[in-house]
Amino acid sequence: MDKPIIEVKNLGKRYLIGERQPYLALRDSMAEFLKKPLRLFQKHEPSHAGQNEFWALKDVDFEVNKGDTVGIIGRNGAGKSTLLKILSQITPPTTGTIHLRGRMASLLEVGTGFHPELTGRENIYLNGALLGMKKWEIKQKFDQIIEFADISKFLDTPVKRYSSGMYVRLAFSVAAHLEPDILVVDEVLAVGDSEFQKKCLGKIGEVTSKEGRTILFVSHNMQAVQSLCKTCILIDKGKIIASGPSAKIIEKYLNTRADGHKTPVGDRKDRRGKGTVKITDFWLEDENHEILTSVAQDRQITFCIKINNFSETKGNVALGIYNSSNQCMLWLDSTSSAKYLSFKNGTNVIKCALSKELALAAGSYAVNIAIFDEFRGEILDYVANVEDLNITHGDFYHNGIPAGGSPAIFVKQDWEISK
Repeated sequence: MDKPIIEVKNLGKRYLIGERQPYLALRDSMAEFLKKPLRLFQKHEPSHAGQNEFWALKDVDFEVNKGDTVGIIGRNGAGKSTLLKILSQITPPTTGTIHLRGRMASLLEVGTGFHPELTGRENIYLNGALLGMKKWEIKQKFDQIIEFADISKFLDTPVKRYSSGMYVRLAFSVAAHLEPDILVVDEVLAVGDSEFQKKCLGKIGEVTSKEGRTILFVSHNMQAVQSLCKTCILIDKGKIIASGPSAKIIEKYLNTRADGHKTPVGDRKDRRGKGTVKITDFWLEDENHEILTSVAQDRQITFCIKINNFSETKGNVALGIYNSSNQCMLWLDSTSSAKYLSFKNGTNVIKCALSKELALAAGSYAVNIAIFDEFRGEILDYVANVEDLNITHGDFYHNGIPAGGSPAIFVKQDWEISK
């Protein structure tokens, strides 16, 4: 059986809060050695008096097989980026061992590995050389890199004049096309526009399925993680707390906080969009405005969404109900009423009342909510798995037989918005 392409054992990274390491040039080290030559061979235990230890990672163990695409998820500060920097040999670990059985390329931040004074053309060759590529290999892939990055007009411009989007387009294109055995991609793709993000995700899927390369993918976009990665690693407070099939691990991540309770939608970090509108709460009401925790099939309900709006605008709200197989079973859209909703500054409450009962099979469903701009259709805020919708059996057909449910049903709906 082949050995794992990545093997991590007992990995740990410790920082000392408040400690400042002095910068020593080579001449300083040589002068120190000439003064006290035996000092370098003496074992010194670091003094931690008055220092606070912080373990960014501790006791991390995992293996990745060749050709796997593994998602690494967790909240901000969980240790994801520290892990990738250690794997990419940017920073050394404090404890543990790492075995990499292949050539690695990393895309951890905008302009990774670029020299600002060099042109786009020169940086392609520089990056290729750092990856251990021969000049003829880089030349062979050169046109594909430029076409994917879409920077042909600026190829001979120093990259210090590139926008962040141009930086990341070129950096990703180089990393993906120069055929490393292992590709590490952090949240940097979020810098690109939505069209380029789709291209990147498509390329990641291509290099794993067709070319058999290994991908470590860090993102707060859970839909992208689930679509690309068969398995996930969940990190919290520097430790791996769960690993396994992506759907199961993502559900655990979305539904729990450090204290074990469900994360309120207003505190969720795995959202995307322009950010001028923020979904802060969601609940269900019956016809008497009573809040529901579950819904019988023969009940009419109202979906309620609270948002914070930071600039007056018009837009539409879409709400999708998905089953455990990620199949859309119900789609609600405010444009069905042939008008856009007017978002006022501050808190708004949006309600969507259904004119009929839910013809959904009993079970648990996920609610996804997206808010779009009126003019460009730009996403203002999007959150997946906002809430679990629990459907219980009911006499939907008034014949004593519960409804079985059908894919993507569309029901008449009435939308309203108020301050």
